Amino acid sequence: MTRNAALARLPEQVEVVEGDLTRPETIPFDGVTGVHLLSNAGTDYAELLSGPELVRRAEKAGVRRITVLWSGYRSPMEEAVTASSLEWTVLRPMDFMSNALVWAESVREKGEVREPFAGARSALVHEGDIGAVAAAVLVRGGHGGRTYTLTGPEALTVPQQVAAISAATGQEIRYVEQSEDEARAEMLAAGRPAEIVDVLLGWKRDMPAEGYTVVPTVEDVLGRPARSFAEWAKEHAGDFRQRSR
Repeated sequence: MTRNAALARLPEQVEVVEGDLTRPETIPFDGVTGVHLLSNAGTDYAELLSGPELVRRAEKAGVRRITVLWSGYRSPMEEAVTASSLEWTVLRPMDFMSNALVWAESVREKGEVREPFAGARSALVHEGDIGAVAAAVLVRGGHGGRTYTLTGPEALTVPQQVAAISAATGQEIRYVEQSEDEARAEMLAAGRPAEIVDVLLGWKRDMPAEGYTVVPTVEDVLGRPARSFAEWAKEHAGDFRQRSR
């Protein structure tokens, strides 16, 4: 489901349906047995406040299972889902490996990654594993009333992530440690809302234990190991390959 099917760029075998979570009346729940919901929407990360109406419509249409993606706190959407009569599951992934794509342009153009907090570790999780867990929960059932923390197989610092990307591309990539003020100014200049910048920097500066603690949930649910950052870097090496000079 997407707001604009023309821009979805999904494989031909995928059935694309238009709908907008901020407008529950546009969501076609008829015939649907499982639903995955987000807590935020749009480029400004605004909270989705349509949870109660979305849940009501899902219940009325006969939806059986529902998952909701954690947003770093107990969101209004999560509250609506967990108060419902549906078989609900909350998915709490730590940092997405795909967040590293914000470095791609800097790596291609300058061969460097600029980030603060060099020693901060994160148990990054492959975005494909998040999707696979959501699909397994929604299709198989048996996970109702649970909250699942999702991580990859290791906790890595940014320099370690840079080293993995360097190995995957076969090119040298420098890590440059920024000050927190430099990072904040850069994020604000890129158009990110100030409150989101504060949340992101605060998470990295004072990482809670769950952010760097590896858990086996992905393997428990899927029956296979969680994918590593090295695997992710190989999949996305083309995004980071530096332009020839």
